[in-house]
Amino acid sequence: MAKYLPDLRILTPRLLLRPLQMPDFDSWAEFMADPEATRFLGGVQPRALAWRSFMTMAGAWHLQGFSMFSVIERSSQRWVGRLGPWMPDGWPGTEVGWGIIRECWGRGYAAEGATAAIDWAFDELGWSEVIHAIDPANGASQAVARKLGSGLIGPGRLPAPINTTVEIWGQRRAAWRARTQR
Repeated sequence: MAKYLPDLRILTPRLLLRPLQMPDFDSWAEFMADPEATRFLGGVQPRALAWRSFMTMAGAWHLQGFSMFSVIERSSQRWVGRLGPWMPDGWPGTEVGWGIIRECWGRGYAAEGATAAIDWAFDELGWSEVIHAIDPANGASQAVARKLGSGLIGPGRLPAPINTTVEIWGQRRAAWRARTQR
């Protein structure tokens, strides 16, 4: 298990991935208040509930040694989403998930950041596979999963209190390495 390091930084050509920081919360809360951006992420969260979900992610860094990263656009230094490793109790597998603010959809940020997060999960966390739990109606996330080289594994269900049916997409470390080290 990786240790939480306040100075952990992963750079991609356009993004900085780092653990959550308190100044990220206002942007997080705005993201979680957007009905379209959260349509497939459990729906809108009022600010008080967004605070709890933000603190859950921050706590996972402390207790598990990993969680979703804040996604910072390098050119502007603004918070544009959250993505990365995620595995709550009862989850259907070791997930790398993503959520990007609507203003930045279509720029390839989800795939760019998820690629770096998958590398990190395999290299630093020692995961043997990654999954993506995707709502069956979420064509955009299915396209990201395909771009990452993941395939549809089958149906799954997220645990309570979510209790939702999802498609499980994913791949094993060997397939990821064979694809990314060409």
